[in-house]
Amino acid sequence: MSQTFQVASEEEMLQLGVALVPPLQRGGQVDLSGDLGMGKTTLVRGILRALGYAGRVKSPSYGLVESYFLPDLTVHHLDLYRLSHGEELAFLGLEELLDGQALVLIEWPERARGFLPDPDWTIHIDQPGPGLRDVVVSASSEKARTSFQEIP
Repeated sequence: MSQTFQVASEEEMLQLGVALVPPLQRGGQVDLSGDLGMGKTTLVRGILRALGYAGRVKSPSYGLVESYFLPDLTVHHLDLYRLSHGEELAFLGLEELLDGQALVLIEWPERARGFLPDPDWTIHIDQPGPGLRDVVVSASSEKARTSFQEIP
């Protein structure tokens, strides 16, 4: 089960993040893939804004994990781009982050393939032409499939 959205600006990517919140606010793992500069962190910023986070949202490239403790949901944003081997996830305490209650947004999950559990959602961002992004959102788990219709 998947849906493709075409995005033409940073503002539209932020708005897509807002639109994705209804099914994501139940928590789960979201794998975000796409080349550098495709807008993965911008999409995460839109999701966090819609969940009520007003502070600065930065890419966790160097620290690997940024956590946001919101009144109704904890969100962990991981960027695995700098990971040299998937085994390094053990040092992040990933099992604690993936508690089933939090929303865990993982950029560059392919860097840890075989060390991450299967995601509830996958989001792939591609560039079909100058200034355009195709964002494919797929429900991968039963939890995600039951809430998929909530994406406008």
